[in-house]
Amino acid sequence: MNKLPNEKVIFCSKCVESNQRYVSSIQHQDAKETYKNRTSFKDTSNVCSACSYFEKKKKIDWNLREKKLREICDKFRKNDGSYDILIPGSGGKDSSWVSHIMKSKYKMNPLTVTWAPHMYTDIGWQNFQNWISSGFDNILFTPNPKVHKILTRLAFENLLHPFQPFALGQLYWPVKIAIQYGIKFIMYGDAQAEKAGDEDLWQGGASINPKVFTYKKKEDLFFGGINYFDLKKYGISEHDMKPYMPIPENEFKNANIENLVLPYFENQNPHTNYYLAAEKSNFKPREQRSDGTYSKYTSIDDKIDDLHHYTWFIKTGRGRCTDDAALEVRNEIIDRDEAVALVKKYDGEYPKTFLKENLEYLNLTQEKFDEIIDRFRPKHLWEKKGEKWFLKAAVWK
Repeated sequence: MNKLPNEKVIFCSKCVESNQRYVSSIQHQDAKETYKNRTSFKDTSNVCSACSYFEKKKKIDWNLREKKLREICDKFRKNDGSYDILIPGSGGKDSSWVSHIMKSKYKMNPLTVTWAPHMYTDIGWQNFQNWISSGFDNILFTPNPKVHKILTRLAFENLLHPFQPFALGQLYWPVKIAIQYGIKFIMYGDAQAEKAGDEDLWQGGASINPKVFTYKKKEDLFFGGINYFDLKKYGISEHDMKPYMPIPENEFKNANIENLVLPYFENQNPHTNYYLAAEKSNFKPREQRSDGTYSKYTSIDDKIDDLHHYTWFIKTGRGRCTDDAALEVRNEIIDRDEAVALVKKYDGEYPKTFLKENLEYLNLTQEKFDEIIDRFRPKHLWEKKGEKWFLKAAVWK
């Protein structure tokens, strides 16, 4: 991974990804000054690490991977009908796919766990209800809205990362429930190794590195860019922070939980997941495309999703459409020329659909909202001409 900011923007010769894309980070270590590692280009032909990962994926013996997963399931399978696997999810296409595959194909007894979005969209709530109604026990946790709003505002102002409080809960809460219920096996559906080629924190694509979930000292924890012990200045108590806390390292080690990623064992792509979710869980896409992309079925649960993807565009010069198009190029659904055209048309679109709700949630005026966003535009990516901002480098230029 790049250790210092790379001011020379490079675009992948196979897809539309750039070397500015953030890869997975340890969320509870993000201070204001924290530099995030970027996607690496591992050879001289300008091929991104995610595309390199997909080349290796073509050579995988999927029958062998399935056999390995069956062996793992047999190791954790319980014969008394109790839960033997925990599946975190929202009812989106990926969690629907994982839960049905693990229950129907691998005959496991799943407990599904959901950390509620900031603000459910109508379609997000409908899909969640449809998912659990298709045959799953579920624990839905809704964090204290007052605390969640404060953390979201801090994360927006200090990190331009309004999604962070949700990301923290989504990561840590399912592990805490697994420990509470004595479940030793967690299966995830999101394949970050396929999106960013990040094989470090995602351990070759098979699982999630334990350091993502754990901590040694509270002094090292940051939430919304603020050190844990300084949160009291914002009216947040230790009790308030309990749901957002990662797991103490020793506690996680003693729990001996296997956390795996299903796309490592099952060959899939965004379309196959969507079709299975639609068939098994009556999953519904948005009626119109999402802001910043052409897709209707990815990240549609939360009214803050569109803003979250827009902040990525501001900080890295590549946005939601780049994510979607690059993944579809790698899966040979569209070609690079189509992807470039889509990125040019949709990437970086202002998140207008739920703007009013976002401003109210963050307690910000439109003027202050835009001022904070502009503060996070890297100088090597952006230039201002008159009153408008322009990317210095774009995949279509």
